[in-house]
Amino acid sequence: MPVAKLSRNFYEKFGDELTDELVNCLNTIESSYRLELRDLFDAHFGRFEARLEHRIADLRGELRAEIHKEIGSVRAEIGAFRAELIKWMFAFWVPVALAVIGLYFKP
Repeated sequence: MPVAKLSRNFYEKFGDELTDELVNCLNTIESSYRLELRDLFDAHFGRFEARLEHRIADLRGELRAEIHKEIGSVRAEIGAFRAELIKWMFAFWVPVALAVIGLYFKP
């Protein structure tokens, strides 16, 4: 894709052959710079992508550790709540059961 394009006055002043050679030279320089820039971009993007993958892996590890820690604390709270619930359940059902038994044996 040619980038360099010169005016008709330039062609008339220096001639078609010299001007075409200059345009081709400029286009060759531009394409080589473009390839060099693309290679440089690919190299930098590759390093960036590797660092990003490393950071994502670290973050996943930290997140998993934090989730396991929180799951452990939630399980402990659920266990404590369950023990408290069983205690209150007996506190309410034992008197009811005794009252039913007492009504059954009442003469």
